Amino acid sequence: MDINGNAFIVGGGSGIGRACALGLAKDGAVGILIADLNIEAARHVITECMAVATACNFRAESFQIDISQEESVENATKYMVEVFGRIDYCINCAGIGVQLPRGISEADYSEFSRFLRIHVEGTFLLVRSVSAAMQLQKLRPIELANPGRGGTRGSIVTLGSGNSFAAAPHLVQYTAAKHAVLGVTKNAAHGIRVNCICPTWVETPMIQSARDGGVDVDNWVKGMVPLGRIATAEEVADAAIFFCSPRSSYATGCGFIIDGGTTLTCHA
Repeated sequence: MDINGNAFIVGGGSGIGRACALGLAKDGAVGILIADLNIEAARHVITECMAVATACNFRAESFQIDISQEESVENATKYMVEVFGRIDYCINCAGIGVQLPRGISEADYSEFSRFLRIHVEGTFLLVRSVSAAMQLQKLRPIELANPGRGGTRGSIVTLGSGNSFAAAPHLVQYTAAKHAVLGVTKNAAHGIRVNCICPTWVETPMIQSARDGGVDVDNWVKGMVPLGRIATAEEVADAAIFFCSPRSSYATGCGFIIDGGTTLTCHA
């Protein structure tokens, strides 16, 4: 994937964020900052990254972040720049799962507000902060042997959902938030490359929590997903890393659906 820069991964302590960190380390990233609300989880992922990293003098650090708080986001971005000197890739995987699925007439306002605060405001705060830092960075050629690809100051990847395009019954908080994440991505995709990956069901601790809460995830997947299985976190991470890499040098503002065909069965 021609990965050779520094990565800032928010929500990197578990799930898709952890898979992104490990994938980038394997593909040659020279430095990774794992930022997460759960600092112990972030530190554990650092250990995992150190074990698989392929770059000489690879470095990994952790930082506690609350993506819903402006000062916390700004401090994390500042730390990334101070420690690593440059942000080449930023991936935002911070998020929460639905606890109260209900129809609109009974939807819980506090949960709706929390989804907007973490998924939408958090995405806005991070993309704003990192974009400002990237704009100050030196423009680097994407590929010396192919100057037609132009230059880069960095690439940002946000985490949307199949629900960025299609509405899910009883999930107004999730649908609204993920539509908005894609909107923020498209608005920000000028000068700095910003793209949004949009998975549906992915094997993560959040999905396991749904199973533990009585949701029959596996039977639902077999009936609704054309590929007949849930995605691995690594498969979604592969898409995120593609949008970080020079291989996607002409892509910006994309909402890239990676869902095993799930949205083919939905009606927007």
